[in-house]
This record gives sequence, structure tokens and C-alpha cells, in this order.
Amino acid sequence: MKTAAASPEIISTPLRIGAFRRFASASLVSATGSAMAPLALAYSVIQQGGGPGSLGLVLATNTVPTIVFLLMGGLFADRLSRSRILFVGNLLAAGAQGALAVTVATGHASTASIAMCGFVSGTAASFIVPATQGAVAQIVPEDHLQQANALLRLPSNAVRVLGPAAGGFVVAASGAAWALAWDAFTFAVASVLLLGLRLEAPPTTPAGVLADLRAGWTGFWSRAWLWTYTAAGTVLVAAWLAGFQLLGPLVAARQYAGARDWGLIQAAFASGLLVGTLVCLRWKPYRLLTVAVITGGALALPLAAMACSLSLPLVLVAALLAGTGLDVAIVAWNTAFQQHVPQIEQGRMSAFNGVGERLAVPLGYLVTALAAHSWNSQAVLLACAAMITVATVLNLCVPDVYRVNRLTPSHRWRASHADREVEQA
Repeated sequence: MKTAAASPEIISTPLRIGAFRRFASASLVSATGSAMAPLALAYSVIQQGGGPGSLGLVLATNTVPTIVFLLMGGLFADRLSRSRILFVGNLLAAGAQGALAVTVATGHASTASIAMCGFVSGTAASFIVPATQGAVAQIVPEDHLQQANALLRLPSNAVRVLGPAAGGFVVAASGAAWALAWDAFTFAVASVLLLGLRLEAPPTTPAGVLADLRAGWTGFWSRAWLWTYTAAGTVLVAAWLAGFQLLGPLVAARQYAGARDWGLIQAAFASGLLVGTLVCLRWKPYRLLTVAVITGGALALPLAAMACSLSLPLVLVAALLAGTGLDVAIVAWNTAFQQHVPQIEQGRMSAFNGVGERLAVPLGYLVTALAAHSWNSQAVLLACAAMITVATVLNLCVPDVYRVNRLTPSHRWRASHADREVEQA
């Protein structure tokens, strides 16, 4: 399997690897378009007369394929060239967003056509996500994986702070079609950059697709640290989305100064993501999975702060800490995953992990909608914070969590030996 040509001894940063620079450039370009797309998509629905029901349908058709096809995407990522998958996936997304931009610009957009384009984009994402995880491990030497993961998140987090405002300006000044066209263009540029990676396909067995899928599930279930982290992550994502994204604006409208203060809270959280990335560029903890579990629990802080009606400055500090903790958790988790899962399994393992966390999106919104009929928003926020805390504590009770640590030189031979055993099996 082709990996980075440079050895860990002669490179000081992943940016010295040409393939990584190409990969990171594609990520940065794509992020600038993706940051504007949600706002442009919402206004595309509004401009053609759609209401909340139409927007909900469009969002659902974008989300459902990422769940339905994610396992297939993971299977392909373990059988085909990941760079080819990334190329095709980005090209497919470029086509979908380009078609949507044209229909919106010409006034022919409808809820059905917007939903269809969203379905294609969601399908493309279900193949891009698993291939991305394994591609990083193929490109970057093991010693530099954490730095690479942090560097990849740096532009996306920076764009997350500036992108929505830029998207709002573009939509207000020129219309949603231009923002969608830019998104399509960035996907196209990213696809060209990714095509140049030319990563070899992982070695495969003669077994069929279903046999590979069963083997993937067996490998996922046999790693207690992997499925327990996925289960805890499903709870965390559901509680966070329900508490912060759904109830947060409502609580801000009642307890604080409405949209202005809610914007400040979101900005504090986004700034925390940037801080977390910078922390990960310098700090290299040994207990990777333990750090990922603990720092992910910081998401409970702003929910608890709003539930207890704390002052806005304290809520802002809590949101900043939550963003910092989340980004540290993501980088530490990605590094642990890439070091402890053989490359020939990373696509399927990433897909199984991703399905659990994506199922949390509709689950969290549904449970919150039901609970809101019986409890007030503050009580639901407190319950969400408690769910995150309990899930974190229970995950820390899993012994395997403390065994998934940063691989040192003395561990490399054993990891390589295990990789070969899996390959031979």
C-alpha cells in the first residue's frame, strides 16, 4: 500500500509532504463552499415559496443518504483507491450543487428538485467520509498523524467562523444561486486536487461484498473501545444537537437578548474549535482515547449554564470551553483510530462509527420535540447536559479506553505485525 514517501525521521511537519499539501488544499477549498451552502440552501427553499415543511424535507433528503449508503461507502473505501473515491465523490457533489445553482438562477427550482440535488450531495458525502479517514493514514507517517489531523481541521474551523457571515453577504447581495455555484466550483477544484493523490487500493481478500461487510462488523464489535465510544458519541451528539442547536435559540430569546446574544454564543463556540485545533498542534497526549472521552464531555457545560440561567459572560466561557474540548476530542479520536485500526479496515470501521453518530441527529430532535410537551426548555437543557455527563462517565468505565494510547516506536513492530495478521486472515 502506498504511503508517504518521506520517513518520520526526515520530516518535521506533514506540510513537507506534497500529497498532504494537496489533500489539505482540497479540504480548505471545499470548506469555503460548504460553509455557505446551508444558508444558500435554506434561502433557495424560501425564495421558491417553501415553508418549514419544505425545508425539513430538503434537509431530510440530504441527511438520509449519508446514513443509508455510509456502510457501502466504507466497504468501497477498503476495496478501491481512496483517492479515486474522493475524486468521484467530490465530482458528484459538484454536479449536484451546480445543477441546483442553475435551477435556482433560472427560477425553475422546486422543493422536489432541490431535494433531489440534496439527495445526490448526501450520497456523495456517504462515500467521501469513510475514504477521507483512511486516506490521511496512507499519506502521513504515524508520528505526524495528530498534527495532520489538527492541520486539516484548522481551515475548516476558521471558515466555520467566517463562512456563514460571508455566505449571508453573498446571498443578500447576489442571491442564493451564486453561493451554490461557488460551492459547486469548490467541489470541482477539490476533485481535481484529490485526483492527483493516486493512492493505491488497500489489499483485499477474495471474499465477496457481504462477507467483507460481516467481517467489518465482527472487527467493529470485537473492539470494545470502538463500539462503546460510538455508542457514547451517539448520545453526546443527540443531546448536543437537541440542547444547543434546537433549544439554544429559544432559550436565548427568553433569557438573553435574542439573536444578538445567540450569535455571540455561537461565535464563542466556533472560536473554541479554533483554540482546540491550536492546542492539538502543540500538545500530544499519550492517552489518546481517554483524552477524547473526557474533553468531549465539555459539551455539557454551555447546556448546563443556559439551563441554570447563568449570566451571558459565563455562558460564553462555557461555549468557548465546549468548542475547545470538542476539537481536542475529534483530533485525539481520529489519531487513535488511525493508529489502532489497520488501514485495510479503516473504511468500514469509520462507516460503522459514522452511522451511529448520524442516527443521533433525527433521534435527538425527535426526543426533544416529545420532551418539550412535558418539560420547559430549561429542564430539557439540564437533561441534555446530564445525558452527556453520564455517557462520558460510563465510557470512562470501559477498561479498553485506557489501552488505546499513542503508539510509540516500541509499539510499531507489534502494530505492523497485527496489520499483517489481519491482512493474511
